[in-house]
Amino acid sequence: MKKRIVIKVGSNVLTRQDGKLDVTRMSALVDQVAWLRRQNIEVILVSSGAVACGRRELTVDHSLDSVEQRQLFSAVGQVKLVGLYYDLFREYGIHVGQVLTMKENFQPGEQYQNQQACMSVMLENDVLPIVNENDTVSVTELMFTDNDELSGLIAKMMQADTLILLSNIDGIYTTHPDDPGAELISEVAPGRDLSEYIQPEKSAFGRGGMHSKYTTAQKVQQAGIRVIIANGERDDILIDLIDNKHNVPHTEFIACN
Repeated sequence: MKKRIVIKVGSNVLTRQDGKLDVTRMSALVDQVAWLRRQNIEVILVSSGAVACGRRELTVDHSLDSVEQRQLFSAVGQVKLVGLYYDLFREYGIHVGQVLTMKENFQPGEQYQNQQACMSVMLENDVLPIVNENDTVSVTELMFTDNDELSGLIAKMMQADTLILLSNIDGIYTTHPDDPGAELISEVAPGRDLSEYIQPEKSAFGRGGMHSKYTTAQKVQQAGIRVIIANGERDDILIDLIDNKHNVPHTEFIACN
């Protein structure tokens, strides 16, 4: 039976310092996902980056409120983002499909079942689902906290073996990562409380931060799914994690039995 992995790529991994999309890193991640599929692993990709794409694609000469900005930039940026993924994966002969979703689709009922069935039939037909929040119609009270939360819900819905959260730091540290005395917590057993180590700040380009990754990891771990937080800026990070190379820094939440 194939293993199934959900990979969440955050905005800070996909964007450069100037906020523009980092196509080189995006290409490198596609190379790694193609390698995973050759190892007979099913992949669902939860990708941020649409708003960042749109913001750099479009110049607006009048003021917009935060909801209008998000709707406009995500609508323009999502087209560019998925178009890039399409071109990059096509080099490997991999078909991709877009799944735009909202929080209400994860309530028990017909919408949940329809979304689950949609992604199941994609995987059965060797199509790689690329998932993002439907920011064009989501407003504040209906939004996911961030794509960490979304990826956790997808991992549980699709009964994944592993959820990998790619950020721009290696994992959870005992203090701020810039502190010389900071130690990376490599393994988290079920029930272990790390809240004293979690910093509240959010990421530069995304809505999330380590707090949301920790919250998501706890919930997914309790559902019996392994969770890995790792640095998506490291070369071949996905390959090294799957190959179980011991020198790869990351934080792993051991799945509950």
